[in-house]
Amino acid sequence: MSDTPQAQARRWYAQRISAMVLALLVLGHLALMIYAVQGGLSGAEILARTQGNVWFGLYYALFVLACAVHVPPGLANIAVEWVGWPPARALWVARLFGVFILVWGGRAVYAVVMGGA
Repeated sequence: MSDTPQAQARRWYAQRISAMVLALLVLGHLALMIYAVQGGLSGAEILARTQGNVWFGLYYALFVLACAVHVPPGLANIAVEWVGWPPARALWVARLFGVFILVWGGRAVYAVVMGGA
């Protein structure tokens, strides 16, 4: 696994761009939660509205993807700087965690939109 300056720069840009995407998605998520709470919607009513809603699924799938891109570089840096792991191991474990985020998040989005895990 290469840890060249170019690879470090790509990870840095990916993390910053995904942070920008996440910031917008979080704002939208908060607005949606405020709307739902002020409207007095119950959890069951919210789930009923999300079932089969492709736009809702795409929105939160993008959320999951942005998280899966954003988290691994930070985790790798923490593992190297705080735990003392070698960069290659830290990157490998962090990327594996990114895959877990994709799988777990994807299952959650599927369950909420399609109605089952």
